[in-house]
Amino acid sequence: MKFRIDEYANLDSFIHRWNPQSKLIGLGILMFAFANVQQLWLVPPMLLVTLILYTISKLPLSFLGDRLQYPGLFIFGLVGLLPFISGPTVLWSWGPVIIRQEGSLAVLLIASRFLAIFTTGVVLLGTCPFITLIKAMRSLGLSPILADMLLISYRYIFELSHQLQMMKRATILRGFQPHQFSRRNLQIYAALAGSLLIRSYQQSEQVYKAMQLRGYGIPDKTHKPWEFLTDFPSAIALGISLMLATLFVTLSTIST
Repeated sequence: MKFRIDEYANLDSFIHRWNPQSKLIGLGILMFAFANVQQLWLVPPMLLVTLILYTISKLPLSFLGDRLQYPGLFIFGLVGLLPFISGPTVLWSWGPVIIRQEGSLAVLLIASRFLAIFTTGVVLLGTCPFITLIKAMRSLGLSPILADMLLISYRYIFELSHQLQMMKRATILRGFQPHQFSRRNLQIYAALAGSLLIRSYQQSEQVYKAMQLRGYGIPDKTHKPWEFLTDFPSAIALGISLMLATLFVTLSTIST
């Protein structure tokens, strides 16, 4: 089974060739800088930087659009009422419907920041294999236990999903109708969830014992956390990202 967030991780672009540790630091700090933007006049430069970044990555627009649907609906549900209830300045009214300036500007700012941060995150995750990204996080100081948990979850969540599909298929062949809402169906779903939980627990124990037999827990003393800075193109890209992040934060602070 394929992890679809990194299905374009094998493309050839500068973002794909960017060192994972350096890319994680640079794009992560850039996302924090975007979150700090408070002025509307900084929105066009922020979106321009995001557009340039996504264009350089060579990721298709459909890749972003498919992943933007549900988070976009969630954000719209949170801020969709602001133009109607926030602010004293009326832009347009029709009967009881009133659109207010302050709420509309707040929606524009929130939506723009969300789009910039989300797109940058898609670039980060979509241009690097997930396993490589976790290894980069570990090399930068992430707890080895957390890194191993993420890697193992990434490895076995698809196998558990496959087991669940097999169990559902077996119940359907025995006359189960999944689209009907009834007490019997709820009992069957509860039994499937319990069986899957027990299987996952048993499999986690087996995996841990197998890892122990292969020397799991022995610290790696050959690790060099800042070795990625010797990659000159990646270091330049990291410097540009830090400069842009500093510029956005500084301008936002000064304007405030």
